Parts: sequence; structure tokens; C-alpha cells
Amino acid sequence: MRIIGYIEHPHLKITVFRMDERVSVKFENALYELTFKLGQDERLATLENVRQWVDAAFVEQVLDHFQRMHQTRMGAMARAFPLEEHDVFEEII
Repeated sequence: MRIIGYIEHPHLKITVFRMDERVSVKFENALYELTFKLGQDERLATLENVRQWVDAAFVEQVLDHFQRMHQTRMGAMARAFPLEEHDVFEEII
């Protein structure tokens, strides 16, 4: 697998990969990553075509996925390690 390029974004690292004739696009933020494996689609054979495919609406949906991933993570942490009374700090004025 090799990197064929990047797509600029202010909050995400977006990397485009190629392995044989298959293309993948990986989105990363500080804690999470999401990869779309696009397969062998001639319409997405070039970096420019992938840039066109990754439009603003698509990126917005990826950001929504990251938000849901974070909520899933935090929910699992709360279930696995619930706060006990001594873990909560009293309010200081």
C-alpha cells in the first residue's frame, strides 16, 4: 500500500492510499480514524477524482461519525468504570 496523496482539511488528516488497483481514504483526528475502502472503481482512480468525491457534505458526515464514536467510547467508559461518590469533587466557590 502506498500513499498517493493528501486532501487538505483544517481539522482532519485525510490520506489517500492505493494498493494494486484499490483505493482507500483514511480520515483521522486526534483520537479516531475512519477508513473507506473504495475498491476498483475507475471513477476514483486518480487523486483528483477522490478529492472531488470527498466533498464538504461527505466530510461533515465523517465528523458526525467521529462524534458518535466519541459518545460510544465515553458511554463504554462510564459503564465499565462508573463514578463512585468519592470520585466526585465537591463544589468550591
